Amino acid sequence: MTETTTEVERADLRASIRALLTAKSTGEQVLRAVEQPHGHDELLWKRMSEDLGLQSLSLPEAHGGDGFGQLELSVVLGELGRAVLPGPFFSSVVLAGSALVASGDEAAQAAHLPGIASGEVIATLAVIEHDGGWRTDGFLTSAVSTPGGWLLRGEKALVPDGDIADLLLVAADTESGPTLFAIDARDPGLTRTPLRTLDLTRRTAQVRFRDVAAVPVGPLGGATEILDQVLDRASIALAAEQVGAARACLEMSTAYARERMQFGRAIGSFQAIKHKCADMFARIELAEAAVVEAVRAADGADDAPPLGVAAAVAHSVCSDAFMFVATENIQVHGGIGFTWDHPAHLYFRRAKATQMMFGGPGVYFERLLAQLGV
Repeated sequence: MTETTTEVERADLRASIRALLTAKSTGEQVLRAVEQPHGHDELLWKRMSEDLGLQSLSLPEAHGGDGFGQLELSVVLGELGRAVLPGPFFSSVVLAGSALVASGDEAAQAAHLPGIASGEVIATLAVIEHDGGWRTDGFLTSAVSTPGGWLLRGEKALVPDGDIADLLLVAADTESGPTLFAIDARDPGLTRTPLRTLDLTRRTAQVRFRDVAAVPVGPLGGATEILDQVLDRASIALAAEQVGAARACLEMSTAYARERMQFGRAIGSFQAIKHKCADMFARIELAEAAVVEAVRAADGADDAPPLGVAAAVAHSVCSDAFMFVATENIQVHGGIGFTWDHPAHLYFRRAKATQMMFGGPGVYFERLLAQLGV
């Protein structure tokens, strides 16, 4: 059972994160951070862990976490999205952390979760292959059992933070079916190639495995169920991040509309700008409602919709809303919104990347239909 917080405690958590990121993750600081060797501000990553305990918040108490649920995690993701923060939080805590918890493998959890919770270990989940789609079986990457242990062979095409992770959880095919494996990034058979992608703030790598030593996580043949659970929870976390980022875009737009003068008056007084901002606000409110319902489902509320349905709806609605708002934000800003120094492009890049993270609109519409039995 997860811990719960009061509304006041969540407000305090939000305020603490916002204060830190307002000081340490401005648009200029984000651009500097992505140029660092690891693609993020390592001192800020440490402060997130040591000062605020963000990495441990939603992980199990038995393994170094604080035991809170999806509601508290959504507060964190909302603020990280608002600051379009570079860093491995989503890959390490949300993807890898959720996979370890869903596996039910106590030995793997004891070995890996404390390091993730402390922020000392960066982990990731490697699922996507060359077709770019999220799947739960039919992997070309494979693992074979040998007298000396399991060996992993193959390639993953798009691994978030795959070039900087210390621990990789890899979905691979075996004779028993799709299975999740833990890989030490120091293995000499591992080749990691950073990729240049649209989203500057979220690193992605191609990872090749050549007889890499691997340790099964969870039951052999059990990856499908694990990955289904991860997808639901990761979709909700990503939706919360998208809403936080979209709100930041709206705040940018309304502030600029009040300050920018044209023809002797603020552009916010023009009907076209008013309509843009109103449409942005409406999309965000709808998206936030979808996140609230999905979070309730994830945390086991009795009157919540089925988790798979709620997660698919949240990902669909929030991806669409963020993409719309990030685009309109650039339009409201006019020429300055297209410049490198203005942060609007960072949000637009993140919007498109998150929209496509689990396969794009067509994939999650099909997933929603499948959840509804259509």
